[in-house]
Amino acid sequence: MIEVLLVRTSLSRLAPGLASRPAAATLLAIAVAAVGLGPAASPAAAATIPAGAGSYTDSRPAGTSGPTTNTGAPVTPKLTTAARDKPVPTNDWWSSLAYQRYGDNPYSTPMYGHPLTYQAKASGLEVGYPTTPAIVGDGRQYEYVHKADLTVGLSGLNSPDTKADAWSDWTVTPYWADGSRTFRATIGHGMPFVYAKGSGGDARITTASTPTVFSDDGNVLGITVAGHHYALFAPTGSDWNVSGTAITAGLGSKDYFSLAVLPSTDALATYRKYAFSFVTGSQVAWQSTGGTVKATYSLTTEAKEGTERGTLQALYRHQWLHTTDALTPYTYVSPRGTMKVRESASFTTSQKNNGVVPALPASSGVDKARLAGYLNEVANASDPFSGAADTYWTGKALGRLAQLVPVADQIGETATRDKLLGLMKGRLQEWFTAGGASEFSYDKDWKTLTGYPASYGSDTELNDHHFHYSYYVYAAAIIAQYDQAWAADSAWGTMIKHLIRDTANPSRTDSAYPFLRGFDVYAGHSWASGHQGFAAGNNQESSSESINLSAGLVLWGAATGDNNLRDLGSFLLTTESEAITQYWFDASQQVFPASFGHDTVGMVWGSGGAYSTWWTANPEEIHGINVLPVTGGSLHLAREKAAIKRNIAEMERENGGPAQEWRDLLWQFESLSDPAAAKAKWDGVNGNYTPEQGESKAHTYHWINTLNTVGAPDMTVSGDLPTSAVFSKDGTRTYTAHNHGATARTVTFSDGKTLSVPARSTATSTGPGGSGPDPEEPGPSTGNTFRLKSGGVLTTATTDPAGADTVASADGVNRDGTPYRPTVYEVKKVNGKVASGAATAFRLRVDAGTKVGLAPQVRVSYDLTGDGTFDRAETFRYFATDPVNGWEEYTQASGAQATTGSLGELKNGTVRLEIWNALGNGTSQVQTGTDAAVLKIPYV
Repeated sequence: MIEVLLVRTSLSRLAPGLASRPAAATLLAIAVAAVGLGPAASPAAAATIPAGAGSYTDSRPAGTSGPTTNTGAPVTPKLTTAARDKPVPTNDWWSSLAYQRYGDNPYSTPMYGHPLTYQAKASGLEVGYPTTPAIVGDGRQYEYVHKADLTVGLSGLNSPDTKADAWSDWTVTPYWADGSRTFRATIGHGMPFVYAKGSGGDARITTASTPTVFSDDGNVLGITVAGHHYALFAPTGSDWNVSGTAITAGLGSKDYFSLAVLPSTDALATYRKYAFSFVTGSQVAWQSTGGTVKATYSLTTEAKEGTERGTLQALYRHQWLHTTDALTPYTYVSPRGTMKVRESASFTTSQKNNGVVPALPASSGVDKARLAGYLNEVANASDPFSGAADTYWTGKALGRLAQLVPVADQIGETATRDKLLGLMKGRLQEWFTAGGASEFSYDKDWKTLTGYPASYGSDTELNDHHFHYSYYVYAAAIIAQYDQAWAADSAWGTMIKHLIRDTANPSRTDSAYPFLRGFDVYAGHSWASGHQGFAAGNNQESSSESINLSAGLVLWGAATGDNNLRDLGSFLLTTESEAITQYWFDASQQVFPASFGHDTVGMVWGSGGAYSTWWTANPEEIHGINVLPVTGGSLHLAREKAAIKRNIAEMERENGGPAQEWRDLLWQFESLSDPAAAKAKWDGVNGNYTPEQGESKAHTYHWINTLNTVGAPDMTVSGDLPTSAVFSKDGTRTYTAHNHGATARTVTFSDGKTLSVPARSTATSTGPGGSGPDPEEPGPSTGNTFRLKSGGVLTTATTDPAGADTVASADGVNRDGTPYRPTVYEVKKVNGKVASGAATAFRLRVDAGTKVGLAPQVRVSYDLTGDGTFDRAETFRYFATDPVNGWEEYTQASGAQATTGSLGELKNGTVRLEIWNALGNGTSQVQTGTDAAVLKIPYV
């Protein structure tokens, strides 16, 4: 087993039994905002609380435990009086402030807000900005480790602990008190500022080494520590005093001060503008309409001085890839790739909705008799639940059966369908009735619902609730599709809603459960650990089980007529899909450090990522843990088909050959990009294998043979109903949708196709369109013409949307021939031989708007072996733009200005295009995603 480094203790101290877990990790939660899920009152003070036809208890079963410290002692949330009755969003990036997992640390473990990192200590808040990755664990993990550049607090502060005082969607305010002094610091994701308030002492900044002062203007001080630039802001009239590593300022009659990490020293004036616009809260709002999911991320602020209420926010890659809002040229380094800065208190993202279907469409590629035989093997098994007792393995078994219900219905095996439904109902009803061998119990201190028997720390560490309960919600959604009465609130629906409120609560005012227990709306994905007690921050291993909950919400909301809950699921799934694409699979190859030798990670940590799992080093599980369970919610993975191919190729390299243990999961994964290759592997075994424990031969056979017939999911097209999908093969698209409603409806797809779907039915139709099973075209190693793609990518794909990127200002300095804050586009792992007589060529569209005297300039560089050293660089003469709105064409015809090095054979090489403004004092734009945004390299 691979130890996942950086944890402050051995793995055995993290969670009992983790090392032997064969399917998913230690993780938890998922949630977001405002839809009605029933009463928000706390449960009554009774031993058993009714919930429709079901019930749960308010005390744990005898002999079981709730949240504990690492020594087994009971633990309650570490909150101030002001926050005591507010449900705590455990499983967050800052959870260690509230959950004291380790008895010898009453402050916090490192917290990764990005771009800043933090750790509470007796004297205040450590602040760091890690910019250099470390590769550890035999090359299996990369991390940007928290290392304090400075500590912010008050003179003399020596607090016995740190508590959580307030929080919002992605910010938190820790609190210190030592009897003489009180101190608060508001921090958050994407926030370059720390907003501090204190009483009883002077503002004090203690630096890790003697700082260099680059600006001193009374109450505003610019310093450099460990190569990082910071600005310190005291109230007007105060003055900073620097003495060695101690920097102090009297607050006078005020109680506030702030600091910011600067992207460069020349940014001080911009950041100074917002120094006293204190952030007081954060909130996301979303909507899913017409096949598009939009989300707006907003900060609320308070003007401590003056009237300025704006601020600066650093957007993660998964956010700035999907916003058209203006961004500044400022950027930060983070474990999730480059963060880009917006000068505003809000921004909006927009993405195509990733559809969820109960089952793949019916196709001629499935032999109904053979499928019926596989279905009977499951339905007639002596123990269809395979001995499952705890919440996780019971959930896996429920999920296995749930996938087969619509498949059986599709081929007319109604008796088998109903038998499977009966098995699922019976087991869920056992869990949803207090007093039996399995039940749910509510913890009033932590405001959470835990199932017993528990597993993998779901009880003692509040881990993994979103993983475990995702299967219950998904199974209930399938039942509701066929039996609405069973899903009614008066029957078993109320218990399902309790599980949803525990893991994905849409309400910010619910007193019984927190809003977004574990889904981090700004980070774009869920976190698993309930205590976040690791040096690397929090973690998430099985991102696909988090997606399983979102898909379950889509189907449950659709089946029960709760469109708000359905749309919440769409928001969660679509957001996390992009996070998975970028941070687990590095689909654009712009996130993982060049020194990290893997194309995927099994786990994402606050500090980075790891090619590992909690329980094994087997490559099949490392790759498969972010695939299972394969459902109609897994189609989103097909958005990046080239990444799937790289993923499978790496697994086979690391594995020494094709998958054996989890072969069915990985066949299904591969079929999302190359159905024919997956079917060849299935045919080669011909059913002679042992399924993964959450899978069945029936489901795998249906999945692979259906996709081989209709083609891989075509993610360039979306429907205006969240329960719809499109597939493409040989120029023909297959459209499918399920209508859970009581009346027929017409589904409209983004390519203009319409599909009439009867009430409570699935409809399928075909039509021309698409670009074959792989709309991404050949991978980078087989083409010599690349489009510029927003996000810093050169790609052979021709399906990406048109867009534009900002090219930073030259800031009034002549930058001719020397890249200055360039906009960079890259493609890695390119193979090719030099083409005789050919030369580098490009065609770009640029626009300087009405600005005068700008001059975009291009350099193209070749790293022949991918070792990080560029062997050839070609700098072209700049293009003088006009001061008239409209695109102008810039090509290699401008001529070469300078050339260094020689071309040679590309062997897993890297090609880079840089564009910057050589002259002027304003930004310009360069077009992306079109045939007028291309680079052609002289290779075959």
